[in-house]
Amino acid sequence: MMTQNTGATKVRKKLYIKTWGCQMNVYDSARMADVLRLVGYDRTEEPTQADLIVLNTCHIREKASEKLFSELGRLHAVQKARAQSGVKVTLAVAGCVAQAMGEEIVRRAPYVGMVFGPQTYHRLPEMLVLAAREEGCVLDTAFPEEPKFDFLPNEQSQSGVTAFVSVQEGCDRFCSYCVVPYTRGAEYSRSLQSIVDEVKVLVEGGAREITLLGQNVNAYRDEASGAGLVEVIHKIALINGLLRIRYTTSHPLDMEDGLIEAHRDVEKLMPFLHLPVQSGSDKILDAMNRKHKAKDYLQVIDRLRKAQPALALSSDFIVGFPSESDADFEATMALVREVGYAQAFSFKYSRRAGTPAASMDQQVAEEVKEERLSRLQALLRQQQTDFNLACLGKKMAVLIENTSRMNGMMFGKTVYLQTARIKGEASMIGTEQWLDVQEARPNSLAGEKAIG
Repeated sequence: MMTQNTGATKVRKKLYIKTWGCQMNVYDSARMADVLRLVGYDRTEEPTQADLIVLNTCHIREKASEKLFSELGRLHAVQKARAQSGVKVTLAVAGCVAQAMGEEIVRRAPYVGMVFGPQTYHRLPEMLVLAAREEGCVLDTAFPEEPKFDFLPNEQSQSGVTAFVSVQEGCDRFCSYCVVPYTRGAEYSRSLQSIVDEVKVLVEGGAREITLLGQNVNAYRDEASGAGLVEVIHKIALINGLLRIRYTTSHPLDMEDGLIEAHRDVEKLMPFLHLPVQSGSDKILDAMNRKHKAKDYLQVIDRLRKAQPALALSSDFIVGFPSESDADFEATMALVREVGYAQAFSFKYSRRAGTPAASMDQQVAEEVKEERLSRLQALLRQQQTDFNLACLGKKMAVLIENTSRMNGMMFGKTVYLQTARIKGEASMIGTEQWLDVQEARPNSLAGEKAIG
């Protein structure tokens, strides 16, 4: 796998990773790079320079497989061009599409050397050896008994002011539209101590904001102690140098009292929460197998806002789910108006092979989905714009992440995850600064450093 000189040096190879999808995939790509760095691969941003190319895929978005095969075709040309100059390039497909479509990928793209699911990337060194020795593709889409986190290196390639930490994977909820239980497996939580240790390493490396990740993050439960997500938050809040804590993505039924109270009690926990509801119609929520009603979601929102009056919310919505009527859609619009969102994500329902919803009757016509999505997104955009406009004239804390493309400006995020530009210099990176908000746009804020 690696060429060794008789001297003291080893030949380093180049790794290119392209990531699609959620923050969990971003985290997974970083950890794959950590694993591969230990066996001789340094990351590059140029696929034409890479010895190993990994496509880390997501099955949630529409046309995921089409995008994958299109990208594979493009990279196969790179692979062939490099082969003419005597360099063997290994193409690999990772992530949820690999998990769901492994055998089809092998069949349709025989030039791919490795296909592996999201639970197996700790076995990458072994797969590389097999790929070098054997003809054909190494296919590993098992759900191994050994947790991958137990085999990952302590060293981290994540760098920067913000960082992600995966605390929980998989989902036991089985929403009827969702592939996660089939591609990520059953819920698994890391040990509390391993999470704390990883956060410490990241903070020592310069991270000032940590986002705790999970497909159902608030279902986190440490097997040994029974500690939940609230205990994780309290523990890492004690780490010196850490300024901000966030977590995503949550399920309304797992918002326990202690976690809600943490929004009141833990100063480092940001007053911004992504809490998906998907629909405002009880009929559709039942068809989605969400196991809660609209009123249950609204009650959770009420409890959260009583605990933290400054809380702002984000959510996910699916329109055009099978059997969704005009009245069902209007129930979603009514819920959006009642809650009021600072940000939100909304999508047309699209079938995912193997999910119960894919075979449901009363599929909604595409033009109806389009019209409903347009109306919903117009409302959500207006709410986001109104939320940002309400910030005009206020002083808001901004965590400075980097320099802006605009001269003399720095870039960062407010406590509400709004992008913000502030006049300043590079020495401000990694610090919180008070922004005097003088400009509010639908997607960003801007202004000068507040005095006093």
